[in-house]
Amino acid sequence: MNTERRVRCELLGTILTLPARPVRVVSFVPGLTEAIWAMQLQDRVVATSHYCRRHVDAGDRPVAGDYLRIDDAALQAMQPDLVLMTGGVQHGVTRRLAQAGLPVYALPLADSFHGILENIRRLGALLGEMAAAIALTTRMEAEAAALRAANSGKRRRTYTELWFGRFPRCVGGLTYVHDLLTLAGADNIFGHEPAGYLPLDLAAVSRGRPGRLVFFWEEDDTAVDVPALLAERGWTGAWPFQVIEAGIQPGRNLIHDGPSCLDTARWLAGVLRRDV
Repeated sequence: MNTERRVRCELLGTILTLPARPVRVVSFVPGLTEAIWAMQLQDRVVATSHYCRRHVDAGDRPVAGDYLRIDDAALQAMQPDLVLMTGGVQHGVTRRLAQAGLPVYALPLADSFHGILENIRRLGALLGEMAAAIALTTRMEAEAAALRAANSGKRRRTYTELWFGRFPRCVGGLTYVHDLLTLAGADNIFGHEPAGYLPLDLAAVSRGRPGRLVFFWEEDDTAVDVPALLAERGWTGAWPFQVIEAGIQPGRNLIHDGPSCLDTARWLAGVLRRDV
């Protein structure tokens, strides 16, 4: 029986020779790492990134790096048979590792909740565990449908601001964050924009006067003083609104694209229902 297969990585334009069931996996993608744990396949993972440990108990597995800083020699020494990466800002690192001869597969950044499900299906195929991936995505689809039904009534006009380190962005329609907001019962004021993460348009926010302002920032990276930010922009007391602060803890992390993204939608739905 053939124990190897050839797999094409579209993002890199490369062909990988993988075992039928890779057993030495290194993941630099927190959402995929969490999905592996959710599929009960964590025994296949030999190392993770620093950020993966926000979402899984990695035990004594070594940290192979973070999102952009990776020690190529240390990674080679781990002898992985599959290295999981993404596109976007990680693309340069991903290409360098692939050129060094590592078995790198880069999955696309999800533009929607359905993109998250598709990546989990693709992950299951890479691991040779299609049934587990189908079971997980089917469960997530059912949870999303229940959320959508529960929050299909009045929608709360919502502005969402994501801080990626020192760089803030607002949320357009071409991102899974927009879908999570929708599942939670929010009416994203920039959801009509045909883009993902947009430069701030503070004047449009002031004109629109949304009743909910959601801010995400990473506590272990760049702290954001939200009350000071509101005062600086002249928003404090300018109109009635509820401030919602999200962070890196599982179930409240708006930029996480693993299975617990639905926990985040559930948490946000509960907060959004509160009176302003």
